[in-house]
Amino acid sequence: MATAQETHKYPGELNDVPGWFWPLDQVLFSWFLERQESLDTRGDLLELGAYLGKSAILLGHRLRAGETLTVCDLFGAEPPDAANRAEAAKSYSSLTRQAFERNYLSFHDTLPTIVQAPSSAIVDEVAPGSCRFVHIDASHLYEHVEGDIGAARDLLGPDGIVVLDDFRSEHTPGVAVAAWEAVLNRGLRPICLSSQKLYGTWGDPEPVQEALMAALRGRDDIAVTVERAAGHRLVRTRARIKRLSPPPLPVSRYPAPAAEPEARPADPAPVPGQGAQSRTARTPRPPRPRDRTRRLALDLLPPLVTRAVRRYRAARRAGA
Repeated sequence: MATAQETHKYPGELNDVPGWFWPLDQVLFSWFLERQESLDTRGDLLELGAYLGKSAILLGHRLRAGETLTVCDLFGAEPPDAANRAEAAKSYSSLTRQAFERNYLSFHDTLPTIVQAPSSAIVDEVAPGSCRFVHIDASHLYEHVEGDIGAARDLLGPDGIVVLDDFRSEHTPGVAVAAWEAVLNRGLRPICLSSQKLYGTWGDPEPVQEALMAALRGRDDIAVTVERAAGHRLVRTRARIKRLSPPPLPVSRYPAPAAEPEARPADPAPVPGQGAQSRTARTPRPPRPRDRTRRLALDLLPPLVTRAVRRYRAARRAGA
């Protein structure tokens, strides 16, 4: 993950918010949350590691009456250990709670519940079994991710969805180890994979997989393949093009103004006494070099021809 970026003061749309929440994952988040709504699956939403709010803004867009979104992040507070401090200094040096709140309130009337603390504190803030969707995107260190996955298992209700970010990036091997360890030894069942995130459940993944594949089968901007590994069916998703058809996204209260059409140059004013100038009239352009050469040749041709004829006649007379 790159060094933290500065955010625009008031984002005009979701993708103006800096972050690594790619369009494919925006589609997948929206699909999982909409499916839960269609099945009337109730529960709160939780995000561990919010950065500048890009994914939290979308999660807040899917809240229903009586549900709560909780985000947990250090937001510049002192990390709990030396390794975490080094990670925060490298990747999140410009992250502030003020920037997160400014971005979130550009799309929503009220803030989510904010826990400004290490992600390990979340088990004391959220009730067991109360969540339907948990997004884990906090530390990349194995010990922390392993604990975050354990917390998600305790906080999710039956068939709840957990999303693990950076499970395959080359700079986050700790996440990869913790993610696949959870699949092999801790009962986590993969549903699908995107380029950056693993979507899973501790419930039955097959009904969700079938519904997801049926939904994506009709799209020409997302490719779907299926593989098996260690007894698990893995549905792999990949964006076919850079600009996917976006899901319904939250609308900013500060949209960027629409670009005005480019003005056409005005017709030149008519010259007094000459009437209106034709719109197609053009100021004569100076002759190009090739035009001048041709014109010069035409001017010189008659004298040269005349001189050649005189020489020919003189030669004939001399010969006679």
